[in-house]
Amino acid sequence: MFFSVVVPVYNRADEVDELLDSLTKQTFSNFEVIIVEDGSTVTCENVVNKYKSLLDVQYLFKSNSGPGLSRNYGVEHSKGDYIVIFDSDCIIPPDYMKTVNDYLEKKLVDAYGGPDRAHESFSDIQKSINYSMTSFFTTGGIRGGKKRLDKYHPRSYNLGVNKSVFQKLNGFSNMRFGEDMDFCIRLFNNGYNAVLIQEAWVYHKRRVDFRKFFKQVFNSGIARINLLKRHPGSMKLVHLLPTCFSLGVIALILLSIFVSSYFVLPILLYCLLIFIDASIKEKSVKIGIISIFSSFIQLFGYGFGFINAVWNRYILKKPEYGAYTQTFYK
Repeated sequence: MFFSVVVPVYNRADEVDELLDSLTKQTFSNFEVIIVEDGSTVTCENVVNKYKSLLDVQYLFKSNSGPGLSRNYGVEHSKGDYIVIFDSDCIIPPDYMKTVNDYLEKKLVDAYGGPDRAHESFSDIQKSINYSMTSFFTTGGIRGGKKRLDKYHPRSYNLGVNKSVFQKLNGFSNMRFGEDMDFCIRLFNNGYNAVLIQEAWVYHKRRVDFRKFFKQVFNSGIARINLLKRHPGSMKLVHLLPTCFSLGVIALILLSIFVSSYFVLPILLYCLLIFIDASIKEKSVKIGIISIFSSFIQLFGYGFGFINAVWNRYILKKPEYGAYTQTFYK
């Protein structure tokens, strides 16, 4: 099978270098790579040119529109019969393409997704962020568990889709945030299937500091309400948990201040749980401590983004693009 790897990029030349380097080491080589520069001010064209003798790679430049429409642009220029989409901040293990090809040769599916992990070279903050985004105790591990291998909702950092299916769905929408979730909802609503290939994992950097991480998860909270507006009935109980957690923690803190200090105990117990779990999984007490902060940032960021969107979309009744006018990547 011939694959087209599509990667949208915005001002991340160093990350593209790492990504392309990892793709040169694949044990399966029947694929092309399409780098779509989404209106960057610092381009990666020179980086891409460095790999043209090592990879079947092409570089495309377009005006800024966000990652979703940039992926569509890349697919328009692709030759493969199966599309593989990565984020630019991913590093791909050597057997990734072989693993996917072997799976699809046995069972051709409309779409698939894969997990992500933290590379040993990642900073402690990046490793703690990876923990908080994948842990059951922060709701990250609830979605896409092993019991749901046959109906997985892939995310755009590690997503594969049959090209004909992608085209029938008209690719990604022009949503500012959550375009991959919107794609998956439309995928299932149109009768297509998607699976989780556990062995097809990638190293995903996500964000390099807590400020950027907060903005990322805040936008995810906004996206959940925008998705509900586009797709009534798409809300699940798990999507409410970060907001409930955030409001609950605030309530407990106020009660501990004005009623009794004992009300802070549930918060401390939760911190202890995160510390123990993260320290064991990451084999580092330091990362265990940092993971307490990243977990609260994830839950509060998503929760406040969710509340913000409820206020703007349901109370003030603003349209999706009237409520959120910021440009992509800002």
